[in-house]
Amino acid sequence: MPPSFPELSTERLHLRAFEMNDLPTLYQIHADPEVVRYLYWDTRTLEETEAALRRKLEQSSWEEGKSLAWAVIAKDTGVLLGEVVLICHSEKHQQAEIGYVFGTASQGKGYAREAVKAVLEYAFQQLPIHRVYARTDARNHGSRNLLERLGLRQEAHFVHSEIFKGQWGDEVHYAVLEEEWQQKQDPAS
Repeated sequence: MPPSFPELSTERLHLRAFEMNDLPTLYQIHADPEVVRYLYWDTRTLEETEAALRRKLEQSSWEEGKSLAWAVIAKDTGVLLGEVVLICHSEKHQQAEIGYVFGTASQGKGYAREAVKAVLEYAFQQLPIHRVYARTDARNHGSRNLLERLGLRQEAHFVHSEIFKGQWGDEVHYAVLEEEWQQKQDPAS
């Protein structure tokens, strides 16, 4: 486990631990029907968002069953744009899942790609991780394109694998191994 929460920086973004004062903006993001369209939860009330934020703060560590959740902040404005989470699913097998949620105003501007790439770099350079995977609704073409641009490969497409928001839904799994990630970052090797 990292000694303190790992803050990350990119050209346009600062990724840091969540704080309780993030609640108003996080609520705006979580209450937007377009944002949660492909997420497992529906729009959240302020109270539900506060409970979710408290869970992020309480379980923010690198151990099995817990996660690191980064608040993604625009450097130029200081505004919370979204979040990236890295979930430790198996310490023994060095498996982690990555997920992300961004407000509609920050979508389509490359922020998610920049933030997720920074978290993947951190994961493969600083944590004992062999494989990172992501799951998304098959209809979520924006998320699927993002994962593919980042170099994750599609491993599975589960047809009607679950009832999602009242109807059968397909889920697509993507993954990247540590050595694949390193090769993509250093094409000369």
